[in-house]
Amino acid sequence: MATDVEDRLIGSLFDGRYRIVRKLGSGGMAEVYLAEDEELGRKVALKMLDERHARDEQFVERFKREARNAAGLSHPHIVRIYDRGQAEGTYYIAMEYLDGPTLKELLVRKGPTPPLTAIKFAREILSALAEAHKHDIVHRDIKPHNVIVSPDWNVKVTDFGIARSGASQMTEAGSIVGTAQYLSPEQARGKPVDQRSDLYSLGIVLYEMLTGRVPFTGDAAVEIAMKHLSAIPEPPSKLRPEVSHDLDAVVMRALAKDPADRYSSAEEMDADLARVARGASVSTRTEEAMTSVLAGSGVSTAMTSIVPREALTPPPAPPPYRPPSYYEDGGHRRSRWPMILGLFAIAVIAVGGYLIYERVNTAIDTNKTVAVTNVVQTPVKNAEFILHQQGLLTTTEETSSATVAKDLVISQNPNPGTRVAKQTTVNLTVSTGVPKTTVPTVVNLPASQAQAELTSKGLKSVTHDVPSGAVPSGNVTAASPPAGTTVLVGSQVVLNVSTGPKQAGVPSVVGDPYANAEGALKGAGFKVNRTDEGNSAAAGTVVSQDPGGGTSAAAGSTVTLVVSTGPELVSVPSVTQDDQTTATQLLQAAGFSVSVVQQDVTDPTQDKLVLAQDPAANKKVQQNTTVTINVGHLVTAPPTDTSTTTTTTGTTTTTDTTTTTPATSTTPTATTPTTPLTGGATPPAGTPPTTPP
Repeated sequence: MATDVEDRLIGSLFDGRYRIVRKLGSGGMAEVYLAEDEELGRKVALKMLDERHARDEQFVERFKREARNAAGLSHPHIVRIYDRGQAEGTYYIAMEYLDGPTLKELLVRKGPTPPLTAIKFAREILSALAEAHKHDIVHRDIKPHNVIVSPDWNVKVTDFGIARSGASQMTEAGSIVGTAQYLSPEQARGKPVDQRSDLYSLGIVLYEMLTGRVPFTGDAAVEIAMKHLSAIPEPPSKLRPEVSHDLDAVVMRALAKDPADRYSSAEEMDADLARVARGASVSTRTEEAMTSVLAGSGVSTAMTSIVPREALTPPPAPPPYRPPSYYEDGGHRRSRWPMILGLFAIAVIAVGGYLIYERVNTAIDTNKTVAVTNVVQTPVKNAEFILHQQGLLTTTEETSSATVAKDLVISQNPNPGTRVAKQTTVNLTVSTGVPKTTVPTVVNLPASQAQAELTSKGLKSVTHDVPSGAVPSGNVTAASPPAGTTVLVGSQVVLNVSTGPKQAGVPSVVGDPYANAEGALKGAGFKVNRTDEGNSAAAGTVVSQDPGGGTSAAAGSTVTLVVSTGPELVSVPSVTQDDQTTATQLLQAAGFSVSVVQQDVTDPTQDKLVLAQDPAANKKVQQNTTVTINVGHLVTAPPTDTSTTTTTTGTTTTTDTTTTTPATSTTPTATTPTTPLTGGATPPAGTPPTTPP
């Protein structure tokens, strides 16, 4: 199409419905564009018959047939047809848009396919063919160029442009239709084809997936077609040893020269591939067919076998033989030289004219302009091939790209659609993939600073809190990938950030024996420091700890224990002969408790004096021990008959007095705790105290 037409299409609304986005590619008779269906809001691949073929009834019919055949098929492995019609001087088909490469592009880019993947793809193509054959449609052009691989690694068959219903001739206007490398022998002969022809072509595709090449190649289509008739293909395992014998057998049966030796249906071939996929053996019939193919069954050597029958016309019959007449006058025969010279002159003129024509035609062809094909987002090898086919030269320049995959064309100059003379150089900018960078050193840096360093390098970060006794809290302890690693820009780096030493619960050990307390703390991951001091608790008992029980502390830190060495012993002061008040004060000042027991006396000098103490003076006892003092209590009249029984239990003395004669005064027994007593006369010197037995 002309430049103005192409410029008009990009961004235009085609047939009042389809907004043209960009050109996806071109084929032998049509251009394919990515378009937005503004009525249904979805992307479609819009295939339009090009201007030259839109005026050719044969191509128009073929185009209509493609739309009709494909529209009648609904299958997950066949590209869906949404719409078809005629608009703006051409015919179009709106079909499902698949954002993926063709199988051919994948093979060019990646090379041979893993055997199990090849089996998967072949079975999906067979599933599509089974659906078409069920509707009595023979595709007739199965090749990797007509198989699209979706992003989820499923395949879909497209391009039913030369498909026909039922058996049909493979010639149109006296020429073979199809792609030479994938033609079945009957197609090469121009004979009727059926569904087994599609299975032969699929056998070629499977062969190419397994080995990276087709079994028959040549410099011309006729040479390749001859090999389909006369050459015996090598089993795929000869080119790729990991291909199993059973998979070899499936391929070789599909490539049988005689359709009768091939699989009779897509379902039968699929069943054999299913067996191979699960490690089982193929059918006996397939083994026999492989042997027959390798033996050369059906091979033809006649060159005329590839010429369509309608192209063969018998030569005209020669004139009847007439012997020379003896009666003709040979003496007046004309000389032949003028005729020979005339013929020679005509030949010279013809050759000269032809050479001039070729030179003029070459000059015209050289100066003819072409519209640069859009090869953006195309693998660079494919892009170069497409442009070279247009008679253009190419140069490449590599650069990184965050949005365009490696080895795909990012941009081109001149731009797509620009009309240029042949031999013009098109500069292709090719992606080397996402740009790379080096992870910086961030260990021991504060987390915020480390994240800033990564951001400056175009990297993302995520943090995880981890305890660490070696790195301060809030600083990075480790990074993954580590510093110095080369990664893609936009990659994520994981940072471990210190939360300080690991915390552990401190067990409570107060009141426990030291040995038990030490074992409990060490078992919890702590160190132990011991301090001994006197205490009323039993010797060897923990009386306090720091940190306290029930709190948290850094694992491995030290817990200090204060351990009792037992109560401290002090001397009991002597308070005998002191008055009650003085005695009480002295004992309390020394850290003792005081218990007072009154003892009746008749001697006034003993009244209110300490007559005895228990424990005795200067005895070593524990602080807070109770000291009992006996304090004199004067009675007014002494008893005439007194029997006194004193019972001492512990630190308390009880005096029982029995009076048998009347007295002027009773003698009660009083016990006073620690409250000092006052009053009382000091006994005369030399008066002995009354001491209970």
